[in-house]
Amino acid sequence: MGYHSVYRPAVGRLSRRKSTARKVQEYFLYFVLYCVVGWLYEVFLEVVVYRWGFSNRGILWGPYLPIYGIGALTFLFCFRRWMHKPCPGWKRWLRPLLLFLGCMAVATAIELAATYLMEFTVGSWPWQTYVNYDIHFQGRIALSPSIRFGLGGLFFLYVLQPLFEKLAAALPDRALRLITTVLAAVMAVDYVAYLFRTFWL
Repeated sequence: MGYHSVYRPAVGRLSRRKSTARKVQEYFLYFVLYCVVGWLYEVFLEVVVYRWGFSNRGILWGPYLPIYGIGALTFLFCFRRWMHKPCPGWKRWLRPLLLFLGCMAVATAIELAATYLMEFTVGSWPWQTYVNYDIHFQGRIALSPSIRFGLGGLFFLYVLQPLFEKLAAALPDRALRLITTVLAAVMAVDYVAYLFRTFWL
């Protein structure tokens, strides 16, 4: 009896630690996937929409843009529970509009903060300024891309996130741990190389 009273809580704590570790790994996988989706979106705009030709977007060598991963995870943390809450009657139709406005505001705030951070650390932000847009603030943010960010947030939450959750759920613990460890190492090396290029070369 003494064995069981000690053993069961220990198993419970181990199970909770495993569950927490897996949850962190899943969210990191979502982060990387959204970084890649953001990179593909930016390249699509450059090559297909604006016809500027291909260039590797962002400051890193790899095909990923961390600001999109940060934005997508912020959407999840801010709005995921709320979007699944039961909502009676007409309010159910109002929810996508409120989510759109929320995603638009969050993404715009992140982009604005990123421009100040990059300007402070390296002297400028390495993506397109918005000075040629009709409605903008210091070329840092503009109404048109903010609207696209709001629509993109809805696409992330309603379309991509369920697919990514199914993908993560299908991965065994060992495979998920290996994949996220390799991805984290690759991105860390890429970021260290960026710092070296920026501050020491």
